[in-house]
Amino acid sequence: MSVFLRRSSGAVLAYAVISQGAFADVTAQDVWNDWQSYLSQMGYTVEAQQSANGNVLSITDMNLNMVLPEEDSSFKMQVPQMTLTENGDGTVSISLPETLPMTVSGEGEGEAFSAKILYTHKGLNMVVSGSPDEMTYDYTADTLGITLDEITANDETLPSDVLGVAVQLANLAGSSRMKIGENRDIDQTFTASALSYDLAFDDPENDDTGKIDGKLEQLAFEGTNVIPSNFDVSDPLAFYQNGFEFSGLFTYASGKTAIAGTSDGESFDMSSSSEGGRFGASFDAQRLAYDLEQNSTKLAVTTADLPFPIEIAMANAGLKFEFPVQKSEEIQPFGFAFNLTDFTMSDVLWSIFDPAGALPRDPATIALDTAGTAKILTDFFDPEAVESLALSEDAPGELHSLKINELLVSLVGAKLTGEGDFTFDNTNTQELGGLPTPVGSTTLQLVGANKLIDTLISMGLVAESDALGARMMMGLMAVPGEEPDTLNSKIEFTEDGQILANGQRIK
Repeated sequence: MSVFLRRSSGAVLAYAVISQGAFADVTAQDVWNDWQSYLSQMGYTVEAQQSANGNVLSITDMNLNMVLPEEDSSFKMQVPQMTLTENGDGTVSISLPETLPMTVSGEGEGEAFSAKILYTHKGLNMVVSGSPDEMTYDYTADTLGITLDEITANDETLPSDVLGVAVQLANLAGSSRMKIGENRDIDQTFTASALSYDLAFDDPENDDTGKIDGKLEQLAFEGTNVIPSNFDVSDPLAFYQNGFEFSGLFTYASGKTAIAGTSDGESFDMSSSSEGGRFGASFDAQRLAYDLEQNSTKLAVTTADLPFPIEIAMANAGLKFEFPVQKSEEIQPFGFAFNLTDFTMSDVLWSIFDPAGALPRDPATIALDTAGTAKILTDFFDPEAVESLALSEDAPGELHSLKINELLVSLVGAKLTGEGDFTFDNTNTQELGGLPTPVGSTTLQLVGANKLIDTLISMGLVAESDALGARMMMGLMAVPGEEPDTLNSKIEFTEDGQILANGQRIK
C-alpha cells in the first residue's frame, strides 16, 4: 500500500503543485505537453484524447497506468475530463473533476486482489504561470482527500466494513515551481488548517476489530526535489545514482488520535495528544537523514485486563539520524541522537510496583547524542544487495570512530551522565569476539546509585546479595566524587588491548 500511495501521490501532485508566477507566458498546450512528459518520466503510460476550442484545451478519457516493481501488480488512474483554460494574461487555469478513481491491483500468494480508491476535492483552484521551461503552480482547495472505495479478492467484493480508509486535508494552499532541464527541479510549499485520518477494520476470520481517528492542526511543508530524467521504477539504485534528491520539513501545531477495538475477544482503547512537532527528511544517492520531534505528548490506554487507565506523558521526544547509504571505500560521517525528556506516569501506574511511594517520582529523562565515521560495504538502495546481506553473516559496514557527545539517564532519583571518544581497529576482531577493537576513553558520573539500591532493598525488589555484587562492581569501576553518593569513572581502551578503569588495569 505504501508503494501505491507514493506512486499515486506523484500523479496527483502533478495536478496540484508548483510557486509564484514568472513574467513569461505559458499556454494550455505547454502545460499539457509537460504533464505528459512528467508523468511518462515518472513511469506512467498516458492515454488521453484532446481537443481545443478557442482558449480552452479539453482532455478527456485520460488513463494513467504503471506496472509497479512488486511482482504482478499495477496502478491505474482515470480522469474522465479536465480543462486547461488560457486566461489571457499568460497564465492557465486547470479544472479537474471533484472525484478521480484510482485502482491498484496485483497477485500474491496465489490470490488476485484490487483496491479502488477515490481522490476527491472541493473548491480546487489551480493556476499555472511562467514559461515552458519553468512553470509555477499556485493552488488552493477547500478539501482534498483520498478514500478507499472497494476491495476485491479473487473477483469477490469484500464487505465495506472489512477495511475503511479516509484521509483529508482542509483549507489547503500551496505553491510549487518546476524547473525543467536535464533533470526536473521542484520547490514546494503548502499549508493546511487540518489533516484528518480515519481507519476502521473488521476481520471476517475472527472477532478482531479496530478504529483509528486522528487529526493534525495547522500543517506546513516546504521542500525541494530533484527528479532525474532517467527514471526507472524497477531500478531504485539507478534512480538515486542518476541524481534523485529530496529534502523537506513538515510541521504541525497540535495533534490527537483515538484508537478503539477488540483483540481475542477483549476490548481496548487508547488516546494520545501532542502540542505540535516536526518531521524532516532528506535523502539522495549518498545519505539518508531524518529529524523527528513531538512536544507535550500524552497517552492513555485502557484494556480489559486492567480496571484503570495507563497514563503517561513526556515534555519532548525526538529522534535524529544521518547515515551514508552507498557502498564506498571512503570513510564517511554519520550521526544518531534521541531523547525522551521529562517522562511521567500516573500515580495509579506507579502504585502497581511502588504502592508506598518509596521511589522518587520526578520526571525521567533519557538522552543520547553521538557522531562517528564508518565505511559502508553494501548499497542499501540495491534490493539484491540487501537481500544477499540478509542471507549472509557479512557486516553491512565498518565502524571506524564514535564520539558520545551526551549520555543522560535520569530516573527514580539516580542520574547517569557521560561522554566518550573512540576509534576502532577493524583489522583486529579477535579481542572482543568479532567486534572491532576500540581505542579511546569514556568518562561517566553516577549520582544517587547507593540510595536507589537501599530503596530497592527496602521494597523487596532487590536482594542483599545482588546489591552487594552491584556495589562491588561500582567499587571496581568507579571512584567516589566530591559530592555525597557520587561516583566518577574513566574507562580507557588502549592500543595494546588493555582496559583501564580510573588508571587501574581490569583487562
